[in-house]
Amino acid sequence: MSRQIHLTYAFLRPRRPVPGRSVLDPSVTRTRVRPGDLDMYLHVNNGVYLQMMDIARTNLLADLGALELFARRRWYPVVAASTMTYRRSLRLFDPVEITSRVVGWDPRVVYLEQVFTRRGELAARGIVAGRFLSRDGGRVPAPEVAALLGGPAVSPELPDDVAAWARALDVAHRD
Repeated sequence: MSRQIHLTYAFLRPRRPVPGRSVLDPSVTRTRVRPGDLDMYLHVNNGVYLQMMDIARTNLLADLGALELFARRRWYPVVAASTMTYRRSLRLFDPVEITSRVVGWDPRVVYLEQVFTRRGELAARGIVAGRFLSRDGGRVPAPEVAALLGGPAVSPELPDDVAAWARALDVAHRD
Protein backbone atom coordinates (compact mmCIF):
# COMPACT_ATOMS: atom_id res chain seq x y z
CA MET A 1 0.00 0.00 0.00
CA SER A 2 2.84 2.41 0.72
CA ARG A 3 4.00 2.28 -2.92
CA GLN A 4 0.48 3.20 -4.04
CA ILE A 5 0.68 6.27 -1.81
CA HIS A 6 4.13 7.00 -3.27
CA LEU A 7 2.68 6.77 -6.80
CA THR A 8 -0.20 9.08 -5.91
CA TYR A 9 2.25 11.60 -4.48
CA ALA A 10 4.49 11.36 -7.59
CA PHE A 11 1.46 12.12 -9.76
CA LEU A 12 -0.16 14.86 -7.66
CA ARG A 13 3.11 16.54 -6.65
CA PRO A 14 5.42 15.72 -9.57
CA ARG A 15 9.06 16.62 -9.69
CA ARG A 16 9.94 19.67 -11.74
CA PRO A 17 10.60 19.26 -15.46
CA VAL A 18 14.26 19.05 -16.42
CA PRO A 19 15.09 21.78 -18.97
CA GLY A 20 16.32 20.43 -22.30
CA ARG A 21 15.19 16.88 -21.56
CA SER A 22 13.96 14.89 -24.56
CA VAL A 23 11.91 11.73 -24.75
CA LEU A 24 15.04 9.62 -25.39
CA ASP A 25 16.93 10.85 -22.31
CA PRO A 26 16.99 8.51 -19.30
CA SER A 27 15.29 9.40 -16.02
CA VAL A 28 16.58 8.13 -12.68
CA THR A 29 14.35 7.46 -9.68
CA ARG A 30 16.05 6.77 -6.36
CA THR A 31 14.31 4.95 -3.54
CA ARG A 32 14.94 2.49 -0.72
CA VAL A 33 13.41 -0.89 0.00
CA ARG A 34 10.80 -0.48 2.75
CA PRO A 35 9.32 -3.09 5.10
CA GLY A 36 6.04 -3.13 3.14
CA ASP A 37 7.94 -4.04 -0.05
CA LEU A 38 9.05 -7.42 1.28
CA ASP A 39 7.50 -10.85 0.87
CA MET A 40 7.76 -13.75 3.31
CA TYR A 41 11.28 -14.52 2.03
CA LEU A 42 12.40 -11.01 3.07
CA HIS A 43 13.18 -9.73 -0.42
CA VAL A 44 11.19 -7.39 -2.63
CA ASN A 45 7.94 -8.96 -3.79
CA ASN A 46 7.69 -9.28 -7.57
CA GLY A 47 4.51 -7.16 -7.64
CA VAL A 48 6.30 -4.33 -5.84
CA TYR A 49 8.78 -4.08 -8.72
CA LEU A 50 5.84 -3.21 -10.99
CA GLN A 51 4.65 -0.54 -8.54
CA MET A 52 8.16 0.91 -8.40
CA MET A 53 8.19 0.95 -12.19
CA ASP A 54 4.89 2.89 -12.21
CA ILE A 55 6.47 5.52 -9.96
CA ALA A 56 9.61 5.69 -12.11
CA ARG A 57 7.55 6.11 -15.31
CA THR A 58 5.56 8.90 -13.66
CA ASN A 59 8.88 10.57 -12.76
CA LEU A 60 10.07 10.14 -16.37
CA LEU A 61 6.93 11.93 -17.58
CA ALA A 62 7.39 14.63 -14.92
CA ASP A 63 11.02 15.16 -15.99
CA LEU A 64 9.74 15.76 -19.54
CA GLY A 65 7.00 18.14 -18.39
CA ALA A 66 4.53 15.68 -19.91
CA LEU A 67 2.01 15.42 -17.09
CA GLU A 68 0.67 18.91 -17.74
CA LEU A 69 0.82 18.48 -21.53
CA PHE A 70 -1.15 15.23 -21.31
CA ALA A 71 -3.70 16.74 -18.92
CA ARG A 72 -4.39 19.57 -21.37
CA ARG A 73 -4.95 17.07 -24.18
CA ARG A 74 -6.83 14.65 -21.92
CA TRP A 75 -4.39 11.84 -22.69
CA TYR A 76 -3.24 9.16 -20.30
CA PRO A 77 -0.80 6.24 -20.49
CA VAL A 78 -1.68 2.58 -20.00
CA VAL A 79 0.55 -0.48 -19.89
CA ALA A 80 -0.19 -2.85 -22.77
CA ALA A 81 2.39 -5.44 -21.69
CA SER A 82 5.41 -5.80 -19.45
CA THR A 83 8.07 -8.36 -18.66
CA MET A 84 10.70 -8.63 -15.94
CA THR A 85 14.05 -10.33 -15.56
CA TYR A 86 15.40 -10.62 -12.01
CA ARG A 87 19.14 -10.91 -11.33
CA ARG A 88 19.69 -10.08 -7.64
CA SER A 89 17.39 -9.84 -4.65
CA LEU A 90 16.64 -6.46 -3.16
CA ARG A 91 16.48 -6.57 0.63
CA LEU A 92 15.28 -4.30 3.42
CA PHE A 93 16.70 -0.77 3.25
CA ASP A 94 18.76 -1.45 0.10
CA PRO A 95 19.19 1.73 -1.96
CA VAL A 96 17.64 1.31 -5.40
CA GLU A 97 18.02 3.30 -8.61
CA ILE A 98 15.53 2.77 -11.39
CA THR A 99 16.70 4.12 -14.73
CA SER A 100 13.78 4.51 -17.13
CA ARG A 101 14.25 5.25 -20.80
CA VAL A 102 12.23 5.17 -23.96
CA VAL A 103 13.90 2.79 -26.40
CA GLY A 104 11.57 3.46 -29.33
CA TRP A 105 8.03 3.36 -30.64
CA ASP A 106 5.90 2.14 -33.48
CA PRO A 107 2.57 3.57 -34.68
CA ARG A 108 0.73 2.08 -31.65
CA VAL A 109 3.14 1.59 -28.76
CA VAL A 110 5.98 3.31 -26.89
CA TYR A 111 8.61 0.86 -25.57
CA LEU A 112 10.51 1.53 -22.36
CA GLU A 113 13.33 -0.17 -20.53
CA GLN A 114 13.47 0.16 -16.74
CA VAL A 115 16.65 -1.03 -15.04
CA PHE A 116 16.95 -1.58 -11.27
CA THR A 117 20.42 -1.26 -9.78
CA ARG A 118 21.67 -1.59 -6.23
CA ARG A 119 25.03 0.01 -5.54
CA GLY A 120 25.81 -0.12 -9.26
CA GLU A 121 24.88 -3.81 -9.69
CA LEU A 122 22.04 -4.92 -11.96
CA ALA A 123 19.16 -6.23 -9.83
CA ALA A 124 16.33 -6.42 -12.40
CA ARG A 125 15.28 -5.24 -15.84
CA GLY A 126 11.77 -4.53 -17.02
CA ILE A 127 10.46 -3.90 -20.51
CA VAL A 128 7.15 -2.08 -20.89
CA ALA A 129 4.94 -1.52 -23.91
CA GLY A 130 2.76 1.51 -23.25
CA ARG A 131 -0.12 2.99 -25.17
CA PHE A 132 -1.72 6.38 -24.82
CA LEU A 133 -5.45 6.85 -24.73
CA SER A 134 -7.63 9.92 -24.89
CA ARG A 135 -10.42 10.58 -22.40
CA ASP A 136 -12.79 10.73 -25.38
CA GLY A 137 -12.13 7.01 -25.94
CA GLY A 138 -9.65 7.18 -28.79
CA ARG A 139 -6.10 5.91 -29.08
CA VAL A 140 -3.27 8.39 -29.45
CA PRO A 141 -0.62 7.35 -32.00
CA ALA A 142 2.75 6.79 -30.32
CA PRO A 143 4.64 9.00 -32.83
CA GLU A 144 2.32 11.89 -31.88
CA VAL A 145 3.22 11.37 -28.20
CA ALA A 146 6.95 11.17 -29.01
CA ALA A 147 6.78 14.36 -31.08
CA LEU A 148 4.98 16.22 -28.29
CA LEU A 149 7.79 15.18 -25.91
CA GLY A 150 10.59 16.39 -28.16
CA GLY A 151 11.37 13.10 -29.85
CA PRO A 152 12.71 12.71 -33.36
CA ALA A 153 10.32 12.20 -36.28
CA VAL A 154 11.43 8.58 -36.61
CA SER A 155 11.86 6.11 -33.77
CA PRO A 156 15.28 4.70 -33.05
CA GLU A 157 15.53 1.05 -34.05
CA LEU A 158 14.25 -1.13 -31.23
CA PRO A 159 16.76 -3.42 -29.54
CA ASP A 160 16.41 -6.93 -30.98
CA ASP A 161 15.14 -8.45 -27.73
CA VAL A 162 12.46 -5.77 -27.34
CA ALA A 163 11.30 -6.11 -30.96
CA ALA A 164 11.11 -9.92 -30.66
CA TRP A 165 9.21 -9.66 -27.37
CA ALA A 166 6.71 -7.19 -28.85
CA ARG A 167 6.08 -9.45 -31.86
CA ALA A 168 5.72 -12.55 -29.67
CA LEU A 169 3.10 -10.86 -27.47
CA ASP A 170 1.36 -9.26 -30.46
CA VAL A 171 1.65 -5.72 -29.03
CA ALA A 172 3.72 -4.45 -31.94
CA HIS A 173 2.10 -2.52 -34.76
CA ARG A 174 0.77 -4.73 -37.51
CA ASP A 175 1.14 -3.53 -41.09
